[in-house]
Formats: sequence, C-alpha cells, structure tokens
Amino acid sequence: MILKKTLVLVVMLVLSSVELYSQDKEKTVVAQKGEGIYTLLRKFNMSPSKYYSDFIALNKDNLRNGKYLYEGKTYIIPDRLIKVDGKEELPAIVNGYPIFGKKHATVQRKSNKLKGAVYYLISGHGGPDPGAVTKYGKKLISEDEYAYDITLRLGRELISHGALVYIIIRDENDGIRDGKLLPVDYDEVCYPNKTIPLNQVARLKQRVDAVNDLYMQNKGKYQRLIVTHIDSRSVGQNIDVFFYHHEKSSNGKRLAESIHKTFDSKYREYQPNRDYTGTFLDRSGLYLVKNTIPAMAYIEIGNIKNKKDQKRILVAENRQALAKWISEGVLLDYSRNKN
Repeated sequence: MILKKTLVLVVMLVLSSVELYSQDKEKTVVAQKGEGIYTLLRKFNMSPSKYYSDFIALNKDNLRNGKYLYEGKTYIIPDRLIKVDGKEELPAIVNGYPIFGKKHATVQRKSNKLKGAVYYLISGHGGPDPGAVTKYGKKLISEDEYAYDITLRLGRELISHGALVYIIIRDENDGIRDGKLLPVDYDEVCYPNKTIPLNQVARLKQRVDAVNDLYMQNKGKYQRLIVTHIDSRSVGQNIDVFFYHHEKSSNGKRLAESIHKTFDSKYREYQPNRDYTGTFLDRSGLYLVKNTIPAMAYIEIGNIKNKKDQKRILVAENRQALAKWISEGVLLDYSRNKN
C-alpha cells in the first residue's frame, strides 16, 4: 500500500481542521509575589476546582514541587471547559502524558465515547530485540521503533475519546516523533518498568503477564488489547495492513473486523482505483493471541523491506493516519458492542 501524496495532504487538511490545543493560542500571565494557582485562576474568573489539574498539566515544567508558582515566571491559563457532542461538559485537555514526548504530552479532549473502556497497547519487539530490520539508504531502520511510534499515536487518539490506556512496551525518552528515520535504540522496557529479556519466550511471557495482571485489576470493565507489528518479507512483496484474532473470541473477531472495515472504507475513499487486500484472520497459535485474556486484534502494518510499504511507515503523517484509522475502527467496535 502506498499512502499517496494526495492522501497525506487530505489527512493533513482533516487534522488541521481540528482545533488542537496549543500554547500559543492560550492566555498567559506573569505570577506576582505571593500569588498561587488559585489566585491566578480567579483573576480570569475561573473555578480553581475545575481548572486546577489542567493548569498543573500545562505548566508542570515551571512549578516548584509540582504545585507552587515562581515569582516573575509566565504561566499558561487553560481553556475553559468545553461541551463535547453538545452534551457533556469536559476539560478541554487531559492531564499531561510525558510518555508521548513534550510536544504531544497534552491531549485534546475530543469526546467521551470510550469512557469506561480500557485498552492495552503492545508494539512489537523492543529492548534487546529490534524486530525486523533493513537499510534505508545507509541508515538502519527497525520494526520496533516505527511500531512504537504508531502505538503512541494510537494511544493518544484513544485517550482523547476518554479511554484508559496502558502502553505496555515503553520508551520514556522517545515520545511521538515526527522524523522520517527513527534511530534504533535498545532501552525499551515492559510495563511498569521491567527490563525486557533477550530470550524470545521469556520476552513474550513478560508482556502477557503484564496485560493479564492489569486485566485482573480492571476486572468487570470493557477491556481490549491491540498489538502492532511490522512484517519482514521479500523486498518485492507489497502487502496491505492485515489483522489477526483468536478463533474462539467473538469479541476479538469483531474488534479486528471493525478496524479492517474502517481501513477498507478509507481505501475506497482515498484510493478508489485500487482494491484493499488486507485481511482479518484467526491465528490462535501466536503466543500473544493464545495467552492474553482480553479480546484482541493483532495488526501487521506492512513489509519493512518493501519500498512502497516503507512510505507507509517512514512518513510521520502516514503513521498518524494509520493510528487515526485504527482508532476509528476501535470506536466502531465499541459502538457495536454497546448496541
């Protein structure tokens, strides 16, 4: 699959129509001697009980001990509460998520459609195992870095719709990156902060245990798992995004089918002159599919060695589009479950 230039431009235009939270659009104020957060908020006729946590999230780098102002420092005043879908009044932002990186740590509230839902996100490989690798020019590119970037973007989308999200494979100093060539490193850990073992079975068991332990802690809630990989095949093999699920999981099948349906719809919209050949199949023998408790979808993004598929993962706008489409499939699945 090639996400063509026209598609990238359309995606960029669609995204630009959403009013993203940005600091340069917000009011700022210089803290005076003796002032605290409550005092500043009241200056703008804002209720401290409603806006205190938003203020902390926006200004955490300029606060002493996480809650005290510095005299003479400039502080950002958060947006007022907004109504989502014309109904519920929600904060305009969600508290900071440093895992997404400084630029993307603040998440805009888009809806509350996934309120109460829990999602576990696993990007393939990580730590001592970079997964599939190949050369792009003279640079080494690896599966784990691009799968992780897409996973972070997906997590951010789900949070914006009210979901509770656990990033299982984590790299605290990467964050969402907008570059084309993402440097390969080996410092990823498994939730909450466990060193990833070299042995493949031990590595897979570790992430299975992390998900299953969290599942038991959230027992009774709507819970789903999404695993993201990038395949490695012969250089000439161009593949579309495809999905796996457990053969005995009707919920997993519906999740994979919902995301697949969304991708099929996007292809018809953006590339009407070609067929989407991605599939969703049961593949219960895969370790993660077989051993994790939550209903799950296992996603293969493309062939890292194929030049056409590389465009899908190397261009940041395409990675964002992939995450957005997956999230729309997740929203479809959740709405189907509620109905």
